[in-house]
Amino acid sequence: MSRELIVVGGQAVRVASSKSLQSGAVKDWRAVVASFIASQDVKESSRALYTRTISQFFYWIERTGRRLSELTREDILNYKDSLQAQGLAALTIGSYIVSLRKFYEWAESLLIYPNITKGIKTPPRRQAFKKQHLSEAKSAELLEHYRESLSLRDYAIANLILRTGLRTIEVIRANVEDITFKGERRILKVWGKGRTDKDDFVVLSDKAFEPIKEYLRTERKGAKGAEPLFVSVSHRDAGGRLSTRSISRLCKAGLISVGLDGKEFTAHSLRHTTAVMILKQGGSITDVQAVLRHSSPTTSQIYTESIKEELRLKSAPEFLIDGAY
Repeated sequence: MSRELIVVGGQAVRVASSKSLQSGAVKDWRAVVASFIASQDVKESSRALYTRTISQFFYWIERTGRRLSELTREDILNYKDSLQAQGLAALTIGSYIVSLRKFYEWAESLLIYPNITKGIKTPPRRQAFKKQHLSEAKSAELLEHYRESLSLRDYAIANLILRTGLRTIEVIRANVEDITFKGERRILKVWGKGRTDKDDFVVLSDKAFEPIKEYLRTERKGAKGAEPLFVSVSHRDAGGRLSTRSISRLCKAGLISVGLDGKEFTAHSLRHTTAVMILKQGGSITDVQAVLRHSSPTTSQIYTESIKEELRLKSAPEFLIDGAY
């Protein structure tokens, strides 16, 4: 398909020129949306998301008989209410609102439509439970479980996540050749979530690296650099790259084995534990941000709350009352 044509709402639509957009000559919203999509320097998956979510808004406008030229901020709020009435998840509604905000910011910059989405907030995400970190004792018990499991691979994976805070997707993307050096420090190159390349890294301490070294020496002798760092041992996919689901199952099985069977304990709990242990060992929020590769220190700040909660539970004032009567 020509670059001047973009599929919007299942239809091939010609991208309008900036001149025709600003003159108001374009009447079909699909052409305006197509021009917005064409202007975005994002991945194809993001283009598809913008197209789908913004188109849904204009379909709603058509169904409800509203006039495009007369839309106000109140219409955006009504649309948001309609999404909530459908029972959509807060995350889904949020993606619709974020796409609309981007579209209207662009439209206002070209004097096409006023930005009626200013100040429209995404709904808060409600969590049924919080991910919990492991205590020092439980972390040691978990690693001992993997040592005794006779699976060098499983031990190496769990140990790596606990000591570096890698996400499951980052573990499965790692190749043998990604273990290298920066200066005198051994590192593992990381292909992070939402990234397109291995442009980040975690430092491998001796305790993080030795189980991997033993796994490669014993179970993966002769592994080539471009091969996955960790591979499947199942009959159906022996030697293939692991899936995030397989890593999650591996971690969940270990957590259950040490008595952490609640739904708040998942593979992400190991990453959560990395952050909490850095803070408990004297590290800073900046240290946590660097290791977990958060784009904002605000994200890293949540782990201080985990420590406060742990102290609250450990020294619960409620037990002081038991000494009174």
